Amino acid sequence: MMTDALTDPRFLQAMLVGLGIAAPVGPIGLLTIRRTLDGGMTAGLATGLGAACADAAYGALGAWGVQAAITWLVGARVPLALGGGALLLWLAWQTWRAPLATSAAPLPSGGDLLRHFGGTFALTLSNPATILSFIAVFGALAGAGGPALSPSLMVLGVWLGSALWWLGLSWGVSRLRHALDVAWRRRINAASALLLAGFALWQWAQLAA
Repeated sequence: MMTDALTDPRFLQAMLVGLGIAAPVGPIGLLTIRRTLDGGMTAGLATGLGAACADAAYGALGAWGVQAAITWLVGARVPLALGGGALLLWLAWQTWRAPLATSAAPLPSGGDLLRHFGGTFALTLSNPATILSFIAVFGALAGAGGPALSPSLMVLGVWLGSALWWLGLSWGVSRLRHALDVAWRRRINAASALLLAGFALWQWAQLAA
């Protein structure tokens, strides 16, 4: 039964995998915080959900073991890393020069939300090494004994864990955004831009390692 599957410890473990992959502060987290500060919870959540869906896509490849796609993604590591780094640098520049809102932000349009979602979806997919983590984790879950959990439920667990993190982060930042004055928001924007640029340079440096 579906209810029994959702309470299966391995489903909860898959949720924790998604949560654990989403939670470390990285470029997606910085973008989510910055967009929540500028556009409110809806903008931040759309940003985070793009990453959650990309995590689920990689989780699906790991769960079903689509070997041809996995091989292609690992083989395309260099161009994907170069493209992802370039996108991070562009986002860093946009963040550095973005004007600060001096009044309550209007509700983002559907086009804005789609761009936020699509940008982080592409940025997350630009790191195909993530799929190796999913393969290792799902392999460990499958070897834990007992009847195997459906790959669909494992992927759902990953997506749900990741989405819950982005929901909590965007909600929390949206509660604090009105307490931050313009000076603090300017500092946050500048720090975010520098960190995004740093992530881009680090990603390129890994190619030479």
